[in-house]
Amino acid sequence: MVEIRKPIPVTEAIRQVMEHVTHLGTEIVPLENAYGRILAAPIIAKHDVPPFDRSPYDGFAIRAIDSAGASGENRMPFHVIGEIGAGLLGDKPIGEKEAYRIMTGAQIPKNADAVVMFEQTVENENGFTLRKPFDAGENISVQGEDCKEGELLIEAGTLIHPGTIALLATFGYAFVEVAITPVVGILSTGTELLNVDDELVPGKIRNSNGPMIRAQLDRMDISYKSYGMAADELDMCTFVVEKALAETDMLITTGGVSVGDYDYLPAIYERLGAKILFNKVAMRPGSVTTVAELNGKLLFGLSGNPSACFTGFELFTRPAILGMMGGTNPYMPRMKAILGEDFKKPNPFTRFVRASWEFTPTGVIAVPAGFNKSSAVSSIARGNCIIVLPSGTRGFSTGDEVDILLLGSELGVSEWTL
Repeated sequence: MVEIRKPIPVTEAIRQVMEHVTHLGTEIVPLENAYGRILAAPIIAKHDVPPFDRSPYDGFAIRAIDSAGASGENRMPFHVIGEIGAGLLGDKPIGEKEAYRIMTGAQIPKNADAVVMFEQTVENENGFTLRKPFDAGENISVQGEDCKEGELLIEAGTLIHPGTIALLATFGYAFVEVAITPVVGILSTGTELLNVDDELVPGKIRNSNGPMIRAQLDRMDISYKSYGMAADELDMCTFVVEKALAETDMLITTGGVSVGDYDYLPAIYERLGAKILFNKVAMRPGSVTTVAELNGKLLFGLSGNPSACFTGFELFTRPAILGMMGGTNPYMPRMKAILGEDFKKPNPFTRFVRASWEFTPTGVIAVPAGFNKSSAVSSIARGNCIIVLPSGTRGFSTGDEVDILLLGSELGVSEWTL
């Protein structure tokens, strides 16, 4: 008898997944190994930045009061008493109508309170003249203008990107506390599957989901163990799933989650005593996406259809992985776009359309990336975003405003909304 499944909204499915995420703890890594990890402790400024008043330009450090009255008809002369390069200090305070030649980043000498850029002066044998007055503090980067000692700069749960690395280095974080990265198991099921290097034979297809999932994990810099392909045989599939769960922190299976005679994942979950969170989502593609939980570990049963599999990973698995590492921005960033061509299919469920977006003179345009059935592969390769079309709509026309989810971004958002 065919099981009747009740679909739940995408938002509810995501909520249930994230409620069952288990954090894996933290570890200390050298700064050079911190890129791409999740901060487990906030970054606190250990000192002011800049740590002293400094020059933002190459020029001359002066006392602003000495430039009073300068004009094109009354050029004010200054005598240069020395030069200060970055990392060096002036030998003595400057006096009336004196100046230091100063380089970008160098500390402002005593008594100086303004910097005159080279191009604002006319140099001569003993110094220079200038034609305008300067205010105290003009062209000076003051101590602490970037950040103050003790200031909270980056919250825990933030992805470490190159800018974060620069900040960590600035404050001497030679070692960084980060979240432990999970190891994910991958299993492709289906008697119809061939290896990538196999010749096609009638009734068979090459396994594209396994390599695709591995690449999606690579893009996140997440370690994985591949358990290859398993034929549609209940005992063997159960054995492999048990083995994978014992060796990894999360398991992704592709295929076997529909309601056909050879779709064994529901039976395997039952054998293992796993709690099924949901087995049908009100979405296209990927409505048969199934997620279960066993002993604190999540089992993602993604569709065997490539586009549905890809979308299920991005919507459900990716944020769960980031959540396991304490990530506070686990969801794909989104923005508004104008639909670049008609999409007339009705949407009884929320539809996720592989698409490509670009900036144009009239704004952001998003266009479906071609063939868009759940079994499609070509549109995955062409797309850089996913168009979200709400349920209950009867199609969209060129020029309509739509939401798009951005693929491949290292930075995400903290909340999922539809």
